[in-house]
Amino acid sequence: MHGNHARLLVIIAILSLGRSAVKMTFTSDPQRLPSKLVEALVRVGPDNNTSATLPPHCYVDEGVLSIELDKLFIKGYVAAGRSDHYAQPGDYRTLSLGSTGIIVVRSDAGSIKAFANVCRHRASQLLQGSGNCRRIRCPFHSWSYDLNGHLSFAPNMEGVELDPVRYGLKEFRVVEKCGFVFVHPDHSVDERQWFGDFDTLHDPWQLADWKSTRVREFNAQCNWKSFIEVFNEYYHLPYVHPRSINYYYTAPDSPDPVRGCYTTQFGETAGNAALLEEHQHSSLPMASTLHGRARQGIRYTWVYPNLTFAASPDCLWIYETYPLSTDSSRVVQTVCFPDKSVSHEKFDLLANHYYRRIDQAIDEDLPFLEQQQQGFASSFAEQGRYSSLEASVAKFAQWYAEKMLAAG
Repeated sequence: MHGNHARLLVIIAILSLGRSAVKMTFTSDPQRLPSKLVEALVRVGPDNNTSATLPPHCYVDEGVLSIELDKLFIKGYVAAGRSDHYAQPGDYRTLSLGSTGIIVVRSDAGSIKAFANVCRHRASQLLQGSGNCRRIRCPFHSWSYDLNGHLSFAPNMEGVELDPVRYGLKEFRVVEKCGFVFVHPDHSVDERQWFGDFDTLHDPWQLADWKSTRVREFNAQCNWKSFIEVFNEYYHLPYVHPRSINYYYTAPDSPDPVRGCYTTQFGETAGNAALLEEHQHSSLPMASTLHGRARQGIRYTWVYPNLTFAASPDCLWIYETYPLSTDSSRVVQTVCFPDKSVSHEKFDLLANHYYRRIDQAIDEDLPFLEQQQQGFASSFAEQGRYSSLEASVAKFAQWYAEKMLAAG
């Protein structure tokens, strides 16, 4: 009995390790990866047949997340919605990348600007959420800035030298591509290097002219990478979506060879994959700019690190994902249609069918993503292999491993 009791205690101790067992010890330099993680990332390569998947530690370790936020987000181009989310001067939205807060706003001159969400007086956060403002005012001491980020008012500071530009908000680079807005806080990477041929490859859809008709935000209890990964692989479809959307999809093309920090692949579909089976006869018109094979399927694209979208002939659905923690993400879902479809006399009725299909698919994904997150936290989780139906996920893993290894 005593021996059995001892063995039981050992088993309980092993099982109770949970997530703590997979945490790695970082060096005194928080931007350096542990040697074991470096060895694991080296196993991620360009050949699907030999490459390992990303190590589970990359989905559960706070030290890894800290490096991701710095090397992939702050030093990358972060998605910040669609251009028409900022339709009027003063329309704004705030983003949180770990401890870095960002304000994205349409200026009076019509351009989109991005600033650090930090007052130049004593560092208070300026804005929260989204909305419209005539100026950016600090709620703490009422320092105010115009929509170009210049200091415009500072009460009770008579006699203090305050240059409105020098004490203006810290400005970040903003790039618009195909109607998407990207923010680059670090100013270190040229947009041509990051986006490469992204515009050219997506030109047939003329996505800049598509209109956002619904935005939905929610939290997902999984790592930010997991959420975007499931959107870009076909492997799970017959097992997670057997009665909803699986029947549309045939084996996709291989990912396109691209220049830039993104992956994309096209796949033909049986019927309109943007609608459930019972609504197949409720389609809106196809985009008039599309011809040939582009009218017969969907292009799935992932712009690293945090934007993914699916461009069908008649509907565009988009996900931006922002890390809240290793196992929690803020997700912004946007649905867009060609301009002519939005003016269709039955648009509201027909668009609801598209919303239902998109929501049903992601609602079916979420429980499996939560289960996967729990698995990542196991002390027995190890690297696996990618299927050919996960080719875009494997492309991201290769890019991710290169960036993280370059980080140290």
